[in-house]
Amino acid sequence: MTQTTVEKLVIAISSRALFDLSESHKVFEEQGLEAYQQYQIAHEDEPLAPGDAFGLVNKLLNLNKLIKASRVEVILLSRNSADTGLRVFNSISHYGLNITRAAFCGGDSPYRYISAFNCHLFLSTDGGDVRLALEHGVAAATILPSKVSSKQEGSLRFAFDGDAVLFSDEAEQIYKASGLEAFTASELLAANQPLSGGPFKHFLAALQQLQMEFPPGEAPIRTCLVTARSAPTHERVVKTLRAWNIRIDESLFLGGMDKGDFLRAYDADVFFDDQEAHCDSARNHVATGHVPSGVANHKKDNKVQGPA
Repeated sequence: MTQTTVEKLVIAISSRALFDLSESHKVFEEQGLEAYQQYQIAHEDEPLAPGDAFGLVNKLLNLNKLIKASRVEVILLSRNSADTGLRVFNSISHYGLNITRAAFCGGDSPYRYISAFNCHLFLSTDGGDVRLALEHGVAAATILPSKVSSKQEGSLRFAFDGDAVLFSDEAEQIYKASGLEAFTASELLAANQPLSGGPFKHFLAALQQLQMEFPPGEAPIRTCLVTARSAPTHERVVKTLRAWNIRIDESLFLGGMDKGDFLRAYDADVFFDDQEAHCDSARNHVATGHVPSGVANHKKDNKVQGPA
């Protein structure tokens, strides 16, 4: 498989994923938009506390210093207006984050600007915006509340679920419809047939290109597959990645075991999974993004959450 060269890895993030806006969001929910606007303007010189994705963003931007080139860019996509968003940009300046581009959409969903900015990944606290991004072919995840402290040192460690995240949900559909035995039989028959790509396939490929900027064994980025699969259904996964010409640093085939302890042992900076139960376990240990894709999420209905 020939991979498209990625000149720059572009991450789009909402203001509520980057910073802790819980206090001002409470004002929005209890008193309405006008009170929220007045609150943000009155406090615009007070830096916001870091949010659940702050540590990840900080490490991503730090890659530019290590590569000594502008190879990673973070874009702010927000439902705020430019007026209320000034506090967000002041906070960006306070923490020394090199984020210069933004779209403030005045209450509308910012997803329509994702493609215009050539984004590879969109992170938000608004599940509705995330779904729209996924529907338009962009890797996206809903960042979940977590009490985990962000790590500023060490390599940047990504962890991904397999089916419906890196891969399509074609195999998971069989599991949901017919059970484990049918799933196993189907995967053994299709062991040499690569799975179709899931929403995070191209993001993983872009990460690999960044890894290749460094000498072998010295890349400050690590990737890990954390899947409920086990032998013998692991074979199709291994051969799929081989067919894609994508290397992943570590692979954990857990056979249904709880993922949280393994993610903590791997020391992940962020984990992406399509199933809410796995995300609820993971977010006690690492920053976690729910990917509302695939058959496990067909009945989910996320609500818009206001300025983000």
